Amino acid sequence: MPTVPVYNVSGEKVSEIQLNDSIFGVEINTHVMHAVVKNQLANKRQGTQSAKTRAEVRGGGRKPWRQKGTGRARHGSSRSPIWVGGGTVFAPKPRDYSYKLPKKVRRLALKSALSSKVLSETLIVLDDLQMEQPKTKEMTNILKNLKVDGKALIVMEQVNDSVIRSARNIPGVQTTLVNTLNVYDILKYDRFIITRNAVEKVEEVYA
Repeated sequence: MPTVPVYNVSGEKVSEIQLNDSIFGVEINTHVMHAVVKNQLANKRQGTQSAKTRAEVRGGGRKPWRQKGTGRARHGSSRSPIWVGGGTVFAPKPRDYSYKLPKKVRRLALKSALSSKVLSETLIVLDDLQMEQPKTKEMTNILKNLKVDGKALIVMEQVNDSVIRSARNIPGVQTTLVNTLNVYDILKYDRFIITRNAVEKVEEVYA
């Protein structure tokens, strides 16, 4: 089992925690992680893009000029795709880009992402993260104590409004809950900060 240190908000090591091998110590499968991230991004697409075909563009009902005798090419409509102001040949229409992946694939990708954070030593476990009132400066100091200077994802066991509001104004810092944890967010952020209680819940849910 991988063993990692546990820090307090002052950045001091207070203990150690053994992580579950079946979640934080699996063999990293980059192919599965790529498939799940691709799936997440596809599911996020709105699919609202739209353009008009020649049948939908206003006008163009009258033949521009007679068929023969003008010396020019024959045309039946001024809304043909080859005309300026005409329709689009294969016009995009609203569609649903989402698709599903098997639950086993999604779980394996999540475990691989968590294991990659342990392997790269970018996972930070906090003994507790409580704030009496929202203060961005206080959260900035906590991150400074933990030597976090890049993008960071803070994972909590349950909603803590003070922590969320304190972190949301810091560029590159995002908060999330165990039940909304996903592969894209884990891989997107440089540092993965998680409370001890959240670790226990992750192991309880995904073991």
